Amino acid sequence: MSEIEEIEARGGQGQVLDPETYRDSIGTMEQSGKRKWVFPRKPKGKYTNYRNIVSYILLIIYFTVPFIKINGNPLILFNVIDREFFIFGQPFYPQDFFILTLGAIASLIFIIVFTIAFGRIFCGWICPQTIFMESIFRKIDYLIEGDRNKQMKLDRQEWNSEKIWKRSLKWTVFIIISLIITHFMFMYIVGYKEVFNIVSQGPFAHPTNFMVMILFTAAFYFVFAWFREQVCTLVCPYGRLQGVLIDKDTINVFYDFKRGENRSKWRKGEDRKAAGKGDCIDCHQCVVVCPTGIDIRDGQQLECVNCTACIDACDEVMEKVGLPKGLIRYASENEIEKQTPFKFTGRMKGFAILLLVLVGFLGYLLSSRGEMEAKFIKPAGSTFFVRDGKITNTYNYTFLNKTNDKKVVTIKVIEPKHGEIIYSASSKITVERDKISKGTINISFPENEMKLSKQNITIGVYDMKGKLVDSYQTYFEGPFKLQF
Repeated sequence: MSEIEEIEARGGQGQVLDPETYRDSIGTMEQSGKRKWVFPRKPKGKYTNYRNIVSYILLIIYFTVPFIKINGNPLILFNVIDREFFIFGQPFYPQDFFILTLGAIASLIFIIVFTIAFGRIFCGWICPQTIFMESIFRKIDYLIEGDRNKQMKLDRQEWNSEKIWKRSLKWTVFIIISLIITHFMFMYIVGYKEVFNIVSQGPFAHPTNFMVMILFTAAFYFVFAWFREQVCTLVCPYGRLQGVLIDKDTINVFYDFKRGENRSKWRKGEDRKAAGKGDCIDCHQCVVVCPTGIDIRDGQQLECVNCTACIDACDEVMEKVGLPKGLIRYASENEIEKQTPFKFTGRMKGFAILLLVLVGFLGYLLSSRGEMEAKFIKPAGSTFFVRDGKITNTYNYTFLNKTNDKKVVTIKVIEPKHGEIIYSASSKITVERDKISKGTINISFPENEMKLSKQNITIGVYDMKGKLVDSYQTYFEGPFKLQF
């Protein structure tokens, strides 16, 4: 029998349950500093269903992306060790890090704009901590130990056979899932083939990789088996950041105190408005479903992650007692206090414009990123030599093919004119996709055209259609000449 059904069975008399029953759910710390373990009731309702759909989609993405390739390249890969980076199948190199840095800045501004407008929706709907905790580990809690009351009873009872086997089973499942999550995380770093190769060869063949895997698995297990909501309330900097960013026009999960106060026990058939009572029947259902253990009726709080569990719980109660839904809802503080609709403030518009400018510039950099990067460097200690009226310098070239196609290129001197290229091998240089090609060339100029002992020259790299794919400016050495 649910709490509301208990009310109706008693003729609507009295409070749903004694508030003393829920005292352990209000906050996660005792006044002495000792932690209170949070046992949230399993949520259900419209927003919970929506969040489940979003969670399942994100989990599918997380567990499938490492196996997806575009043009033979991984969809996403951040191999810091080998300096291999792929985003949406496109290779990025250390030389392109300024683009990634700009992308990171744009992402930060997006988070700022989003938080100013919509609060911590990211935390409740998209954050990996929330997704893994609420959609995997919390559901295992419910599956093995039961809902809130059964979990609390199991926690209080002595270590008998029931408690031992349930806790042992749950912790074993947690370890296995943490191990799986860690393996997939490493697939984003070294690729799924390398992970499978390391696993197949065993821990003794790769002791360092094995230890790192164990450490990350232990970290995941610690976070999701014990630390849990304290990641959000004590560690995550985003909760502190929102305190600076949000204002009275920010959309958040709010309790409509104007409508809800004064709180009072539910009495069937009573005219609450005439009695000066608000719509909140003080049933505490918004408290017992909260995964961070707060009372949303106390106002906006650092611990609130906008998970909407309290909205579903309150709407269910309102529906059963015949009162309008939305006592707890997505709203701004001004909407509740002044009954004014949501609007984009000047601050929101300013950040949004800045974001659009950054995204546009980032798009330009990505679209104009060269197909190839070429460098021509004089070998250390090398100089020039003069033969048959020509001055010759030696250069080591390095070509980096940034495309997904094989490139065949040739080299020409752009400025000054009349430069002659002497290849150590073929004049047609093949550079495989996503590879580096190195070699040596000699460049000669007529002696009478070189007026300076060190003169700037520009060397171009062209494809077989005559298109310039990159150019590089370096210097050309010659004999010192006195100028009169």
